[in-house]
Amino acid sequence: MKHCLVIDDSRVIRKVACRILEDMHFETSEADDGPAALEICRTKMPDVILLDWTMPNMTATDFLRVLRREYGGKHPIVVFCTTENDAVQINEALNAGANEYILKPFDGDDLRSKLAQVGAV
Repeated sequence: MKHCLVIDDSRVIRKVACRILEDMHFETSEADDGPAALEICRTKMPDVILLDWTMPNMTATDFLRVLRREYGGKHPIVVFCTTENDAVQINEALNAGANEYILKPFDGDDLRSKLAQVGAV
């Protein structure tokens, strides 16, 4: 079973995303910020990461840069989640190591389509 780490400072968004992913037969774990997410990655590197763009304690860009230097950190497919369709922000995330992005709010069909697009399902 594939493992997806959901990183978002909103508990509600984490729970909704995890429910969608579990319905897609993913094992899920959650983190509310970058440092907590890195600890999870160091214990068990996920196959997929949904990464909130705006979170406390560490920017998404910093998280991506640290993740990609970790042992096994080049492996996870990272889809960053944002509320804005801002080309500068999207390019910044892709240049830092994200594979793709999805706009919030998203539903199960949106997420399934995005994960299929990047080869995660």
